[in-house]
Amino acid sequence: MRPRTLAVGALVMGLVAAGSPAMAESNPSPVLIRVDQVGYATTESKHAYLMTSAPSPGAGFTVVDHRGREVLRGKAGADLGSWNSAYGHVYTLDLSRLRRTGTYHIKSGTAVSPGFRIARHRAFADTASKAVTFFGGQRDGAGVLPGPLRRKPSHLNDRAADVYDWPTFTGPGTDQIKGELTKVGGPVDVEGGWYDAGDYLKFTHILSYVDTLMWATQRDAGRAADPRLAAEAAHGLRWLDKMWDEKTKTLYIQVGIGAGNEEGTFVGDHDIWRLPEADDGDTGADRKFIRNRPVFRAAAPGRPISPNLAGRTAAAFALASQVEPDRRRAAGLLDKAAQIYAMAKTENVGTLVTSLPHAFYPETLWRDDMELGGAELALAAARLRDPRAADWLRQAAHWASEYITHDRGDTLNLYDVSALAHADLVKAIRATRATGLAVGEADLLGDIKAQLDIGAARAAADPFRAGARYDQFDSVPRTFGLIATAKLYRAVSGDRTYDDFGTRQRNWALGANAWGTSFMVGAGEGAIACPHHQIANLTRRPAVGAVVNGPNSKTLFDSGLGGHFAEMNHCPPDGVDRFDRFTGRGSRFVDDVRSWQASEPADDFAAIALYALSLTAKG
Repeated sequence: MRPRTLAVGALVMGLVAAGSPAMAESNPSPVLIRVDQVGYATTESKHAYLMTSAPSPGAGFTVVDHRGREVLRGKAGADLGSWNSAYGHVYTLDLSRLRRTGTYHIKSGTAVSPGFRIARHRAFADTASKAVTFFGGQRDGAGVLPGPLRRKPSHLNDRAADVYDWPTFTGPGTDQIKGELTKVGGPVDVEGGWYDAGDYLKFTHILSYVDTLMWATQRDAGRAADPRLAAEAAHGLRWLDKMWDEKTKTLYIQVGIGAGNEEGTFVGDHDIWRLPEADDGDTGADRKFIRNRPVFRAAAPGRPISPNLAGRTAAAFALASQVEPDRRRAAGLLDKAAQIYAMAKTENVGTLVTSLPHAFYPETLWRDDMELGGAELALAAARLRDPRAADWLRQAAHWASEYITHDRGDTLNLYDVSALAHADLVKAIRATRATGLAVGEADLLGDIKAQLDIGAARAAADPFRAGARYDQFDSVPRTFGLIATAKLYRAVSGDRTYDDFGTRQRNWALGANAWGTSFMVGAGEGAIACPHHQIANLTRRPAVGAVVNGPNSKTLFDSGLGGHFAEMNHCPPDGVDRFDRFTGRGSRFVDDVRSWQASEPADDFAAIALYALSLTAKG
């Protein structure tokens, strides 16, 4: 994964996506319509937006069906504010009266929107399934799926990888290594798993979060979950099982290195641009850690593990236990989760262990992970009538109380899983009818609501009703996190207050934003076309279902869009930034292979989108 805060050695990747041009205007009209390009459910609120250069109060609009017949007429609502100097006005277009299924366009003057559909909630399963396709393309090892990217087996040398001590880096803001690596063990089998992003590194910190969301989707979305999801989640769990050595009580956290060393004796993953199947046979003198990738441990064998890793890795196994139909196998998964959870270091924690360097994923919260692990263990144990459920429930409640006291303020994303933890702890309390815990249902529901209120307050001040900050990293995954949180809150509270808010967040992520693009590859006619993804670029095939970071602080682009490799297929071919005119409110989005700051997809992005869209499909 490209570092979220580390702009060193950025790998440049992209895709020339034949037949899927970005819907950004090279000579933009003074009037533009922004709409959710996937569409709206028949019964939900429906809003699009009119961007104008000049004041246009009460501007008329019509909605036409696929035959061009008018099906709805209306007038623009209140002016929601200025976007930038070119577009000083944004008006809402209320389409809520449109409930008949079909495909439509919106017209206002000479402006015409991209197409969108009105469908039942279950139709969103099609969009969620694109994320499952993406994970098939991210697979590593022998069990790759050819899919749209026509993948081939890769990194089979990972079956016998050596273990190394943590590298020393040349500085706090770089992934460049100082000196040589020191071997401390091995060989270990770490073949399989998923690539983290557009590169080929693999991280336990990320994969455990992703696999947790996959199993949660299996459990919570029911029949709306993609039929392929069980096999994909099992693929991830097999790799996590390899990363946990229960005999020595060792958790391995990373396969591969980002950059090489300052002496130039070896290179890292981000220093070269290639297809992954080339690595095993790369005989270059400086490619020893490309050919035989190093593995790193969370801690020495038998020593306590960083609590964020222990909590979320345990949660993945415990969630798998909850949906496993074979009770004997479910009990085995629960025992494995229990072993990992018991290894958590919860005193004198210090800097959390995520990746090497830590700056790749600078997580600071961990009580939410411990709450999540405890809640999932309790739910799995309750299902199996395991008497340990009561103890895990008490632990989860303790960490929930500690989180609410010390760590409030973020929303559901890779760095804060408390919304899911709270919701599942409520379920565990109800399942066991427990009393006398450190927190009660009201505390947990109140904190989920507080997280939604953070997003709702931002949305109220934003012309496109965005609840996440789009002038910082991870705006798109945080948006999908808000969608999922609204669904979780309704599921455990029965309160539908945030239904409209959640719908508007989905609309923003899928096209109803200032840039008029969907941030998921293949979802909508104006979806991103040039993701920062090596395999997609080199095969010239779409990374279907990839979800990108989205807009980011415009200051991150001051030094350019990124590096360059001679092997890169340029995308867009002309190199023109068709979204430049839509830079506003301190944010910028660029659909370009060089734009690692905005257009790199990542597994955690796709996983939270999968969860949110699958819950949407459930209704």
